[in-house]
Amino acid sequence: MPAQRRIIVIWLPRLQSDLALRRLALDAPFAVIERQRGAERLVCISAQAHTLGLARGMGLADARALCPDLLTRPADPHRTAQALESLRRWALRYCPWAACDGTDGLALDITGAAHLMGGEEALLDDLLARLARMGFTARAGLADTRGAAWAMAHVARGGIVPTGGTRAALGPLPLAALRLDSKTLTALERLGLRRVRDLAQMPRAPLARRFGAGLLGRMDQAMGDLPEPIAPPPTPPVMAVRMSLPDPIGLLGDLQAGLARLLERLCQHLHRAELGARRLVLDLSRVDGQSVRLEIRLARPMRDASAIAPLFDRALDGVDAGFGIDGMRLSAPELDALPLQQVTTGGAQTQDALSDLISRLSNRLGFDHVQRLLPADSHIPEKAFTVAAAAYSTPAPNWPRTTPPRPLTLFPPEPIAGSGRAVPRRFRWRGQAWQVVAASGPERITPEWWLDDPNWRSGMRDYWKVQTDRGARLWLFHTPQRDGWCVQGEFA
Repeated sequence: MPAQRRIIVIWLPRLQSDLALRRLALDAPFAVIERQRGAERLVCISAQAHTLGLARGMGLADARALCPDLLTRPADPHRTAQALESLRRWALRYCPWAACDGTDGLALDITGAAHLMGGEEALLDDLLARLARMGFTARAGLADTRGAAWAMAHVARGGIVPTGGTRAALGPLPLAALRLDSKTLTALERLGLRRVRDLAQMPRAPLARRFGAGLLGRMDQAMGDLPEPIAPPPTPPVMAVRMSLPDPIGLLGDLQAGLARLLERLCQHLHRAELGARRLVLDLSRVDGQSVRLEIRLARPMRDASAIAPLFDRALDGVDAGFGIDGMRLSAPELDALPLQQVTTGGAQTQDALSDLISRLSNRLGFDHVQRLLPADSHIPEKAFTVAAAAYSTPAPNWPRTTPPRPLTLFPPEPIAGSGRAVPRRFRWRGQAWQVVAASGPERITPEWWLDDPNWRSGMRDYWKVQTDRGARLWLFHTPQRDGWCVQGEFA
């Protein structure tokens, strides 16, 4: 007979504030704020702030009226998710299956593992004690199902449900214990259903017709009639190779030879896994105990050792080897899928060559400094494109054709002398005198009414394409509202 499943759900109600207070030694009420529905609101509060009457969801202005000494910090969802993932890995000390439960909790499947810690109660006490020493406020529930354990942690303020006692433990709890949304809870309360046992006694067919399968699914999961497995996220593969040297090295040629051997081995691993590296890190261990880290980024997933090696040349040339380097480690912390492809004579090689050029330039100049233009959906000339980092974007396959054509060079409008709707025949621009030989137009462009652009608050513009006596073809526009002329572009 398989062992009865036993699940622990840990709720960290003050995870965000606890993370901040672990670094800040504060003796004052504290809250994490986030902008919601156009206002700053409290999303997580410390225990001291809770005792002063503050609560989640309260507006920041109201909170400051109650507590003028309140200290706040903006929410950081990325850092919170990283911390929760670290806690998930830490929880593997108790069982082989652990997963994140929402954004502020953990779920552990301790089936067959509790006896290793002296029983379920001893395991739960040890877990909560360790979390408390780390500075986290936690409540935990233990039951046969994940839904029942969640209910004990969030609604019943913690506790252990004995094996086979799920229905008896959930019956007197409010319907919020079933992890239902607020809209469904309100509708059920209007029907006079306030406890889990009240809902369990109702006919299932009318409930399914009115509330859908989600309501009954949540109840079946909590009662154990519908399985709810704990699925931890897949562990990403670790792609790293190392080399220990019998004698210290320090010459550039020796470093390049060692790197070539590491790259060859790493690319073999990547090829078998059908992965490509987007970032490579080379760690050099010196004899004196110091280490040197070199890092390159790639504009496309790569696993070609001969193409990657030259990208390290500039970094290796400036390495301070000290008294010598006796260890090398090459890792690929960022990976992308790179499945095997059929070799063709199409444009794939051309695109790869462009990506390699972007990689070389970006590692020298910075990945934010090598940019490309992408089309944008706007009829405003300066908004018809966006600027993006070339390494983190793909080129547009087809640029939309504009009629009439736009100038190759656009710049902010530069005023020139002129008035009236007629194109000025002579004007001074950039310190030089210009004479118009021919002009075509106008093309009227009005500002986008749904956007407030300060540069277009003067209203619509009438654009003209003019040919000058100096050979340059300029793009001029006239603003009827202010009766002025400007130059904004130059055609090729």
